[in-house]
Amino acid sequence: MRLFTVDAFTGTAFKGNPAAVCLLDSPVTDRWMQSVAAEMNLSETAFLLGDSLRWFTPAVEVTLCGHATLATAHVLYSTGAATGPLEFRTASGTLTVNRRPDNMITMDFPAKEVTSTTVPPGLEKALGVTPVRVGKSQLDLLVEVDSAETVAALTPDIPALTAVDARGVIVTAAGSKTDTGTAAGTDTELDAEPVTSPVAGSDFVSRFFAPNVGVPEDPVTGSAHCALAPYWADRLGRTSLVGAQLSKRGGVVHVTYAGDRVHLAGQAITVMSGTLHL
Repeated sequence: MRLFTVDAFTGTAFKGNPAAVCLLDSPVTDRWMQSVAAEMNLSETAFLLGDSLRWFTPAVEVTLCGHATLATAHVLYSTGAATGPLEFRTASGTLTVNRRPDNMITMDFPAKEVTSTTVPPGLEKALGVTPVRVGKSQLDLLVEVDSAETVAALTPDIPALTAVDARGVIVTAAGSKTDTGTAAGTDTELDAEPVTSPVAGSDFVSRFFAPNVGVPEDPVTGSAHCALAPYWADRLGRTSLVGAQLSKRGGVVHVTYAGDRVHLAGQAITVMSGTLHL
């Protein structure tokens, strides 16, 4: 079976979020897919059989993954297996993906509204910061802090975060561009910025921690932007925004909030391809 490693939400190798993509040539068991995902030891491994797409962390199967979907579409487009719009059948419904003329890939995902909630016990101590606001979005907590610099400097207590009742914790703040002017610059411009400081031109920044599903910190998280898009669209009064995820690898996600849907767009690059021997 063909197996690829793709860096997603970046146009530069060894940045963004790496995902493994396995193109299945026949049905396999869940246990086998989980074993392959553990062997790859990336935040997600995607398995595609026909139009059916599933995602596994090294520890569990997840119901939605943005960067591994982007990586899968990139593999199909870059190998010539697809040219037009794609529809993937997933645990989160049918996901439509398309390639724009500029080769950026756009994904149509369900929006995840954020509702206010109280600060869960142990969260503030585990993160080492005082939240400005805390909200809940389906499986994740969204924590707004005072500045992008605070997000970049976070050194959370990962074992302590496992006691927080959530799939993951999204930590976010306004970016360097919080006015209501035009959209931020291109991916190339944003990728040129150091990831240890707030990315110039971003509307908001974030980091994502999910030790409860085997991912201490995810480099760039598409599914988190399904919650970040409506949250910051409401705060900033615009529906088209650019998010920068300030992990060590860093990455850029262009988002458009459209009611109950979020359009996520980004670049991807293949760094490895080979054959998986059963």
